Amino acid sequence: MNSGGNVNARTYGQVVGVVLLLLGVAGLLLGEQLIGLLNIEIVEDVIHLALGAVLAYIGFGMRDNGTARMIATVIGVTLLLVGVIGFVAPNLFGLLPKVGYTWLDHVVHLVLGALGVYVGRMGTSDRIGSRAA
Repeated sequence: MNSGGNVNARTYGQVVGVVLLLLGVAGLLLGEQLIGLLNIEIVEDVIHLALGAVLAYIGFGMRDNGTARMIATVIGVTLLLVGVIGFVAPNLFGLLPKVGYTWLDHVVHLVLGALGVYVGRMGTSDRIGSRAA
């Protein structure tokens, strides 16, 4: 059986990847703010779709846990930076020109970022299973 850290990085990829994919699709379909709480401008929608796809891949398809953990850590650090920068520049220096981030955007980025760093730093770099490619 796999160690807890390995499962956690993959589970993070599965859950957060699907959530980001759904947010990206919802943003493209609904417009500028989701229920008036979350900013979902086109730039952010595309980023959510790209990050969601990468995280879904590490969650559902990737077999190398070391790489999955590294990707989760990098994405986590990136989300933490976006969360912190968002307090100083809510429109991310012009990347989100229409609405800018809301308080909930900050919370979501900080929580998902911290969780990504946490699960990315746990476990060993063993491979899952013995499937041959």
